[in-house]
Amino acid sequence: MPQAASPAFDENELAKGQLRKLNALRKSVGDDIGNRAFAQWVKALKKGDSGSVDKTAELIEERIADLIKKKKISIPRGGYLLTRGRGRVILTRTGKK
Repeated sequence: MPQAASPAFDENELAKGQLRKLNALRKSVGDDIGNRAFAQWVKALKKGDSGSVDKTAELIEERIADLIKKKKISIPRGGYLLTRGRGRVILTRTGKK
């Protein structure tokens, strides 16, 4: 009888959600197939296939970085609060005035 291959992941280092996914896979398709499927999923996560990037957040980050470079704005300790207005973004300073 061939030896079972050790999984490509350590169960002790998995997050709670990942353990739930692993256990659900094991229940639905069996231990061997569930372990292989989960190992492939973990491998795909490590490659950076975790999801899409928020384009709006990237755009805001670029615009604020440009303003910081031009020294038109400085970020205080409390930071700023971004809110939506009618057709615009409102930037208000947080913290003590």
